[in-house]
Amino acid sequence: MSGSADAGHWGGEPVLIGVRERLSRVAGRPSRDQVVDALRASGLVLGSTALEEMIKQVRAELLGAGDLQPFLEDPLVTDVLVNGPTEVWVDRGRGLERTGVDLGTAQDVRDLAVRLAAAGGQRLDDACPTVDARLPDGTRLHAVIEPVCASGAVISLRVMRTRAFTLDELVAVWMIPPGWEPVLRAVVAERASFLISGATGTGKTTLLAALLSMVDPGERIVTIEEARELAADHPHVVALVARRPNIEGSGAVELSDLVRNALRMRPDRIVLGECRGAEVRDVLTALNTGHEGGCATVHANTAADVPARLEALAALAGMDREAVAAQAVSALDVVIHLRRTRLPGEDARRFVSEIAAVGRDGVGRLVVSPALSWNGVGAPQEHEQWPALAQRLGFGAGPGAGPDVGEQGRAW
Repeated sequence: MSGSADAGHWGGEPVLIGVRERLSRVAGRPSRDQVVDALRASGLVLGSTALEEMIKQVRAELLGAGDLQPFLEDPLVTDVLVNGPTEVWVDRGRGLERTGVDLGTAQDVRDLAVRLAAAGGQRLDDACPTVDARLPDGTRLHAVIEPVCASGAVISLRVMRTRAFTLDELVAVWMIPPGWEPVLRAVVAERASFLISGATGTGKTTLLAALLSMVDPGERIVTIEEARELAADHPHVVALVARRPNIEGSGAVELSDLVRNALRMRPDRIVLGECRGAEVRDVLTALNTGHEGGCATVHANTAADVPARLEALAALAGMDREAVAAQAVSALDVVIHLRRTRLPGEDARRFVSEIAAVGRDGVGRLVVSPALSWNGVGAPQEHEQWPALAQRLGFGAGPGAGPDVGEQGRAW
């Protein structure tokens, strides 16, 4: 087949089939030059501008996410969710928005899910109907197909940030009240160990990356994640990523293994992307052996729920409640909790709602008590734990110590 094509036209399904067939002979992920050669071999005559656009379209269709690719390249998009051919949703930080994208048929959605899984080095078929993978560009993929999902293929894509937000940027969008900025900077500068808690999609990883970006450039940070998401703006970050078992069930590298290995890598700060299992024991142990300033994220509904969450996770490692309390109270200084809510007249918004202190109650149970709180409107509030936390963060003691943390919040 020969002819010409403009930048918005494939040149017909035969061209796509031919390009796919030629690229299938390439070992590994085809390069740009190999895509160009495959296009030219198809007989298309293209100008330079049209050629560049066609290359993008071919790579998106054959190697990327097809019609979803523009969303993955949008710096504002954090999540892309596909519930069906015409049910494509994106999150740009304001809550989920339905798009007008039409992916074709249910079979087209399934084919897309299978192709994305293959790009992430995983299989997705009737024998293995769920997949959790990392795409070559860093995007995290989760997909399920029939028979697990009776309605057909469902795809969830979490976009990896290419850069970390600064703390100033997070204050500017009211994710953090202005009066709390010095407090968060002090958490990092004073090497306080902390947890960032919150529900899914509240911005835990975003805030953690911003805080890690403020770590002294002379310090060595070792991050441990199940899937690479942290993108701290720091010159000395060693990123360790867990590995799932292969089809034969071997070759797995667990988060607990990576935490123990990180201790031998001369870290100044150990960072666990998310506490979600028995690895919490190893993290608490690490923070109790001289590795100050470490941190992690954890799923919890409120800061006060963090102790119960830690106890549940630590139970998987054989730790009882008393052992968890003893380890956590000496390992952790601060819990920073985020919420996601829809305020009057606004889209859904993420914000830091609590900065809390870690301690024990009268009977020795682990408790997380608020030092500062904010409901997203008006002025933040101080609580009885604030003077002691202010002293730990280097603000001194006594009335009026520390910054004006009750600085007026956003007016609505």
